[in-house]
Order: sequence, then C-alpha cells, then structure tokens
Amino acid sequence: MRLALSSGRSLRPSGTHRLLTGPSSLLSRFYSSKPSGHRTPPLAGVTVVSLEQAIAAPFCTRQLADLGARVIKVERPGVGDFARQYDTRVNGIASHFMWTNRSKESLALDLKQREDHGVLMKLLERADVLVQNLAPGAAARLGLSHEALRERHPSLIVCDISGYGQDGPYRDKKAYDLLIQSEAGMLSVTGIGKEPVKVGISIADISAGMYAYTNILSALMQRDKDGRGCRIDISMLESMVEWMGFPMYYAFDGAPGPAPAGASHASIYPYGPFVTGDGQSVMLGIQNEREWVNFCSGVLSQSELATDCRFSSNSLRTQNRDELKAIICGVFSELSAEETIERLDKAVIANANVNDMHGVWKHSQLKSRDRWSEVQTPVGPIRALLPPGSTKRADQGGYGAQMGAVPKVGEHNQAILAELGLSK
Repeated sequence: MRLALSSGRSLRPSGTHRLLTGPSSLLSRFYSSKPSGHRTPPLAGVTVVSLEQAIAAPFCTRQLADLGARVIKVERPGVGDFARQYDTRVNGIASHFMWTNRSKESLALDLKQREDHGVLMKLLERADVLVQNLAPGAAARLGLSHEALRERHPSLIVCDISGYGQDGPYRDKKAYDLLIQSEAGMLSVTGIGKEPVKVGISIADISAGMYAYTNILSALMQRDKDGRGCRIDISMLESMVEWMGFPMYYAFDGAPGPAPAGASHASIYPYGPFVTGDGQSVMLGIQNEREWVNFCSGVLSQSELATDCRFSSNSLRTQNRDELKAIICGVFSELSAEETIERLDKAVIANANVNDMHGVWKHSQLKSRDRWSEVQTPVGPIRALLPPGSTKRADQGGYGAQMGAVPKVGEHNQAILAELGLSK
C-alpha cells in the first residue's frame, strides 16, 4: 500500500514553463459534469489530490470521485501505481486497478525532482483534500505533512493512510492486508479448526479506505462550518480492529473467543451452508426462536425438534451443532437445492445461493434493479457496478454517480499543467 518514490525521468514536459491565459476546459468539464436529468453530484467542485498506490487510498478516492469530486491521481512516471501490474485479467488491465481507479485523472510526477515537486505544490493551492499512503515519515520529508501545509493552506484537509498509524512502536513496520488481518485477530475467527484462513478479499485495505472516505466527508462538512482544514490519520490496524468488535466483546474479560467455524456462524446455529441431494449447497440462517419453530415444522417436517432439549435455544443448538447438522443434512439429502430453497422461502427462513463470481455477474437482482453501468478504459468499455446509493433515475431526486474513464499513466499531464499555467 506504500508509494515508492521514483528517481527516474519525469513524464512532465521539459523546458522552461510559462504562464498561460484563458479558462481551463478540463477544469470546467469536471466541475460542471453531471448525469443528464440528475442533481449536481454532492462533491462537484471538490478537488482531491492523491499520492496513492494499491487499494486503501485508491478505494477511498474512487468513492469520492463517484460522488462527483475531481480526483487527480499522482503516479510514478512510466510504471504508475504498482497495482496496475497485479494481473491482466480485464483485457490486459489489472482487476484491482480497474475496480478502484475510474473517474480519475493521472498525473505522472517524480517527486524527487525539484520541478515536479513544484508542480505538486502548485496543484495543492487549488486542492481541497490531499490523500497519501506514502511510508510513514515520507510525506513530512517531502513537505506534505499537515503541519507543513496548514499555514499556507489552512483549509486543506490532509488524510494520511498507513498500516499502523503515524506514530507508535509499529509505525515503520511494513503493512500488507494479510499481515493486518493477522495482527487484528481476523485469522483467529476464520477457517476450520486449527487451520487459519484469511478473508478472500483485501478487507483490511477496504476497511481503511472506507474510514478514510467517511472521515473526509465529515471533514468537508466541518470545514463548511468553520473554514478550517484538518489532519486525518487512518490506520489499517485500527480500522480492522473496529470491525472485530463482536469477537472482541465475545472474548471479554478473558472468556474464550469465537471458534473458527468455516462458512458457518461461530455463535448462531443453524447459520451456514448445507449440502443438498444434488450436490449443491444452500446457505440459511436462523436468527430467533420463532424462525426455529417455523424451520422445524415447515422445512424439516419435524415439529418436535423445536422443543427437543438439545436444540430448544440458540446456545444449545450451537453446543450440539454436529447432531443438528446431521438431522438437517439428512432431510436436505432428499431434496435438490431448488426444492430446498422453495421450502425455506415458503417458511420465511432466510436463505441464499452459494454463488461464484460468474453467478454474481449474472445475478438477477442486480439486473432487475438496473445496477450495471459502463466505464471507458484504455482497452475499451467495461461493465461496472453503480455505487450503492446512487441511481440512474432522475425522478427519485438523487444523484447519478460519476462513472468516468480509467486513465493511462500520465494521461492528463499536459492538460493539468496547462491548467496550472505551466507549459514548455
């Protein structure tokens, strides 16, 4: 997640800069754009400059872009964000990068070079927010800390994202998603038995990106009240530990923590996947005693189980889960997955298909709610999910998300430099 500073040659136009005159068409396009028929996006007119790599910071700033903010992504010349090279699954573009970098402008700068550093400092004069996930201390060495910037830019919001925070004994430790999952106790509650299993997505990065996003929104609201910017210090560890609140309190005062339960719930049962007669799995969940009674009669056709002394409360069902699982699987073995879901639906028992990624792409609920849009990329248009909360319907009074293109490295250098009054 840390941004390495290149000492290679800059893609910034070389030569002497001179001031330009006239309005910037690029700035006008970004500030005035909104989906036809919708209200102006909430963050239209807000400029975010981000020195970002990997997932946490790009995920944060992409969501700001979704809300209409102008996001200028500062990248290393030539190679750019190293997440561009993670894989080539989307017609040659990395899947992580495609997901987190739409609607951004790419500005390639070598911040070790005086002139390029000067471009960034000039850009910050017009910025509302600076987001960075450099290694702790690197921003300060570049003069980009909140302390260094606040006198000259008192309204600037500076958001620092790091693995462990900007101080403390872990400050300088390298921090990758799996390492943070481990430090935060996530691996102690996932997996089966003694074999820990990490969450299959970059959940520590995502949690940090979400808290950076919400804190920036709050800081913008606060600035509207008093005109002052602030510093936001986001730690991946602290973000992940916040999400571990339930298992932490479950283990309160030295009590045993939740046992890893695979895809089942550690403290509620039955809640998890069950195999049906056609070899497929169905996910179901019982949340209360009323549902348990309905499940016994309407799904298992064994009403007497509802008051069985082994299963008459959630604590007992969790304690005796192996016996109960055998009973449930015995019934489900005579049914197909479709028949099982029909019974569960009729009994109003929460259930779900166990989808793979292809099933999600084809999900009928997403299709029926018209949640797919399209974004342009260097390799052509790609389907993209609309951000939760946004809408395509102007009659609902909401905003239409900004679904702009995924940029090439340094694609906007010339336009941004011209906007700043800089040229060859």
